[in-house]
Amino acid sequence: MTHVSIIGTGNMAQAIAGIATKGGNTVEQFGHADTDKRITGDIVVLAVPYSAVDTVLSERADQFEGKVVVDITNPLNFETFDSLVVPADGSAAAQIAAKIPGAHVLKAFNTNFGGTLTAGAVGTNPTTVLIAGDDTDAKALLAGIVSAGGLQAVDAGSLARARELEALGFLQLTLAASEKISWTGGFAVIS
Repeated sequence: MTHVSIIGTGNMAQAIAGIATKGGNTVEQFGHADTDKRITGDIVVLAVPYSAVDTVLSERADQFEGKVVVDITNPLNFETFDSLVVPADGSAAAQIAAKIPGAHVLKAFNTNFGGTLTAGAVGTNPTTVLIAGDDTDAKALLAGIVSAGGLQAVDAGSLARARELEALGFLQLTLAASEKISWTGGFAVIS
């Protein structure tokens, strides 16, 4: 059993908490402004908007050392919905990893909507969680939590692949925002 700390209280945070607890893991969840609560989990999920990440990292800098930190953000321009706000050759996950070098940063869940995580399916296919990161053990730990929660986990490669995951998340969000797909839809990986 793994102890998971989720910073955030929105739909994605709730859905990820549900997956973790369904698989028999313990979860602590708190808002990003609850700075009086220390992170105690082995895995820390940053379920906050990208615009809040720097604040969370600076306020809790000493609490990420040795932890698996899961970045679920999609760093897009939410005013225009027309671009990502990170350099084309980088990613939000890479920026986070550079700011907390003692942590094992993963990119995951950003290509999913809360509804598909909760339902466990996209259409008739199991919901797939793509995981990118440089630490094999960290990816295996998160994949085990995802699988135990009833979803499919796919290793998407190194942390450098986070930029493609963020582009895919951006595409999915813009399709949903323009009502070309539903917020309960998404992409499925069939293996």
